[in-house]
Amino acid sequence: MKILVGISRFIVGVLFIISGLIKLNDPVGFSFKLKDYFAPEVLDLQFLVPFALLIAIFVVIFEVLLGIALLLGYLRRFTLWSLLLMIVFFTFLTFYSAYFNKVTDCGCFGDAIKLTPWESFTKDVVLLVFILILFFGKKYIQPFFTREIRSILIFASFIGCLAITYYVLLHLPIIDFRPYKVGANISEGMSVPEDAPGPLYDYHWTFNINGEEKTITTNGDYPQVDGELINTETEMIQEGYTPPIHDFSIERDGEDFTTQFLEEEKLVVIVAYSLGNTEKEGFVPIKKITDDAIAKGYRVIGLSASSQEMTGLLVERYNLDFKFYFCDETTLKTIVRSNPGILELNRGTIKQKLHWGDAHKFKLP
Repeated sequence: MKILVGISRFIVGVLFIISGLIKLNDPVGFSFKLKDYFAPEVLDLQFLVPFALLIAIFVVIFEVLLGIALLLGYLRRFTLWSLLLMIVFFTFLTFYSAYFNKVTDCGCFGDAIKLTPWESFTKDVVLLVFILILFFGKKYIQPFFTREIRSILIFASFIGCLAITYYVLLHLPIIDFRPYKVGANISEGMSVPEDAPGPLYDYHWTFNINGEEKTITTNGDYPQVDGELINTETEMIQEGYTPPIHDFSIERDGEDFTTQFLEEEKLVVIVAYSLGNTEKEGFVPIKKITDDAIAKGYRVIGLSASSQEMTGLLVERYNLDFKFYFCDETTLKTIVRSNPGILELNRGTIKQKLHWGDAHKFKLP
């Protein structure tokens, strides 16, 4: 039992730290995931939507500190109860998502490791087993170092988490795990290789054979059966290849400009996924850098999911010398975790990506 508790302690502690740090790298992205759970068609907790970012920050920091506390043996009873309650809640949440197919990505490991709903649920069940082992074998959890040193390490970890949070909120994630990271080519990200596997289906054929209904399953071939076909149903048993970027488009007035702009050699893109909660002060430095870009021969466009009326008012208010085009809001949130954000593209390849607060770092030759 002592060995089993030691193994469980290490696995749970390390996984909580890794999971927490990955989400701490991108708390804004995790807050988007929480908003998905708070939606009316999922948990219907809309009153929590305005506090999603604060909840996200609290959860991920608490997750990291619990993992560190477990490894150190700090506040054993509080740590174990917190771990148990947290994993029970997450297990319920992932089961609900998987069973009802509500949220297809739990965001457990951010964009670094994508898990299906059932994979997330399985992961949480395994963690629950390990935590129960710790809970019932807590007498074998011996602390490391003195109480004072443990307290100092926990406090230092807390300060470190706050520092990371402060940095990524004022800038962008330290590590970008998304398909729109600097150096990625959007056109290539949307392409499907010739040898990419397609989806696999089972075909369920229901026949009337001598007065009895019989269902035969094939991979698509029509069954060699003497009987009257009543019904045919298809079931996807394996999804085909999905490109990393599959929902990117640039549109205006019903016309698609995606290919045209992705072929531009000198393109600056201002992303403001929603003008309802965009940081208006960000358009002051953006006005300066976009005017400079236009003077240097760059094409400048804006991307937003807001209406043309709203983007037109914004352009007029800040005297911006470029037009906004429409792009899906979720896609824009994925591209850059800043509202507004700044990108430089060369034939679809992302050369620079900055938070509006770092506009002064945006350099063009």
